[in-house]
Amino acid sequence: MHFKTTGLQMKRAQCNCGALTAEVEGEPEAVVACSCTDCQRRTGSVIGVGAYYPAERVRISGASTSWEREAASGKKFRQNFCPVCGSSVFFTADLKPGIIGIAVGAFADKDFPKPMRSVWEQSHHAWLGLPEGIPHFPRGRAG
Repeated sequence: MHFKTTGLQMKRAQCNCGALTAEVEGEPEAVVACSCTDCQRRTGSVIGVGAYYPAERVRISGASTSWEREAASGKKFRQNFCPVCGSSVFFTADLKPGIIGIAVGAFADKDFPKPMRSVWEQSHHAWLGLPEGIPHFPRGRAG
């Protein structure tokens, strides 16, 4: 995937071994914390946090392995991970064509923007805190 540089700040996400990278231009359109069990299993953590960018502002380099599943919406969700180290780096969903989600942890940036909302809180771990002042939804953003 290639993008045209516009002079916006570039950020780089990568897998654990560095073989799979995602370079993004500018700030994400959304940062979402998701507590669904699929994201918990995808990340190996109690929550998945994704930063979402228009595809034209993302450049993926390196080989990835993709696994596709049906999301709660009934549409396909594809998670892409490094075939060497297994780190989940980016994902796409038929529900949001033209958008690429990047695992926020892959940026390894402690100053990355906080989530704008929290979804699928029906499976959220009660002991996990989230930023104050963001919308919370029991399922997807619609409710």
